[in-house]
Amino acid sequence: MQSVTQADVQNVLWNRRLAFIGCGVMAEAIMSTLLRGELVEAGQITGSDPFEARRRELTTKYGVRLVAENGEAAKGADVVLLTVKPQTLNDVLRDLSGRLEAGQLVISIVPGATVTQLSGGLRHERVVRSMPNTPAQIGYGATVWYAGAAVDADGEALVSAILSAMGTAIRVSSEDAVDMSTALSGTGPAYIFLVMEALIDAGVHMGFPRRTAEELVHQTVLGSVLFARESGKHPAELRNMVTTPGGTTAAAIYEMEKGGLRTVIADSIWAAYRRAQQLGQSA
Repeated sequence: MQSVTQADVQNVLWNRRLAFIGCGVMAEAIMSTLLRGELVEAGQITGSDPFEARRRELTTKYGVRLVAENGEAAKGADVVLLTVKPQTLNDVLRDLSGRLEAGQLVISIVPGATVTQLSGGLRHERVVRSMPNTPAQIGYGATVWYAGAAVDADGEALVSAILSAMGTAIRVSSEDAVDMSTALSGTGPAYIFLVMEALIDAGVHMGFPRRTAEELVHQTVLGSVLFARESGKHPAELRNMVTTPGGTTAAAIYEMEKGGLRTVIADSIWAAYRRAQQLGQSA
């Protein structure tokens, strides 16, 4: 795990130019986090997006430079971030193939796209593969990253600085761990949101106003996470602290176990992991 202070990030990113290839939700999350934390200035950022309305929106909102052409955005950048959907990656690789300078660092957040595929498609060696998640939009993300063999210490420091600005950044030594993190933390917020949705709906079914049910569930989930992190105890130990024999929690847990909740969660994560691997094989 990277332990990086704001001063560290500011020093590493000082005067570095960043190019975002594709300016969707995650690109904006990274961009806004860096700007909000005053880790970079608007003049250091260029982005590309095919839609004029989107370019106009981000330029107005953040004061950054947006262009239509991927090669134009990447030109002169120290770091090129591939922040596109898997479906458009091949088009982007064709656009940029052979057009990057040797010293430019490429950071990809494209699910499934391997370092080998990215390097081959770009004809460029300094490539990093990463997987952030949506809480990165508010600075509480979890990102796993893997650096290709051609990435030097300066490149690693840049990656750590950029990704740590969004929350926790963990470097892994195996590229397969990026696929695993895609299934666990990358997709993980969707699992939590689904559980939250089910809890809220149950509360409404019992008779709570929806707003009250939402407030109770939000605080319960937030408090549980903070308590678990603060206590350092195993989740099973924390669960047992709440579960009185013959009580309400025991009755609820019994139904969850009878319904195979653990198995469903485990099978779902494995399905996401297999899909991440398939995306890499088909890219």
